Amino acid sequence: MHHVTNTVTAYEVASATLATGALPVMASAREEVEEVTDSASALVLNLGTLTPERVEAMRAAGRRANHRGIPVVLDPVGVGATQLRREAAGRLLGELRVTAVRGNLAEMAFLAGRRGVLRGVESWKADTPAEEVACGVAETYGAVAAVTGARDWVAYGNRLVAVDNGHPLLRRIPGAGCMATAVVGCFLAVADDVLVATAAALAYFGYAGELAARQAQGPASFRVCLLDQLATLTPAELRAGVRAEEVDAPRPRGG
Repeated sequence: MHHVTNTVTAYEVASATLATGALPVMASAREEVEEVTDSASALVLNLGTLTPERVEAMRAAGRRANHRGIPVVLDPVGVGATQLRREAAGRLLGELRVTAVRGNLAEMAFLAGRRGVLRGVESWKADTPAEEVACGVAETYGAVAAVTGARDWVAYGNRLVAVDNGHPLLRRIPGAGCMATAVVGCFLAVADDVLVATAAALAYFGYAGELAARQAQGPASFRVCLLDQLATLTPAELRAGVRAEEVDAPRPRGG
């Protein structure tokens, strides 16, 4: 799993990838990203700590991933906050075949052409329901769109899945969103149905958070327990704990 990722949360991303059962490589130099992508099963691009040089590395890695036919996952961290982020997201989504996009409500609302408010990189609010935002991003970019929050919404084509697994402590540790995106990349690397894989990844990550919260004393111990649960959660436990369902997609406004 090749990550061109956020330097603030690179350790959390690598740890979540390992706990899920994949091997992370965190290469971001333009001179080597194509070579690294040649041996990867999926590519995850994260806009967290963005620079112009990193954007060029992401474009190069993404082109190589497209050539090889492996999944590309985009995490548009803070996409509406600055011109650099807006331009980077536009170029990546315009030039690459992106398999899935995972972001919070405000980030995804921006990509859908709706209004959202960020505080730092955290979603504050949006003027459109999350399920409509997910469908809008999926329609605009032809990718799986996952809007994560208290309830996760995953859209692709005319299909929509709601995922209710998760815990409030996930919002109190740095990098939870980046970790969730990494897990989506892990699942997409080994699955054919991209909608099911993305929804299953978020259910798995959210349920691991629920189990971790039962043992944790606070955010620090929760982070450790979360990694333990990601590493030890069995398929049978996951099937018993998943709270996800396919629902009717909302009709377009004015339709």
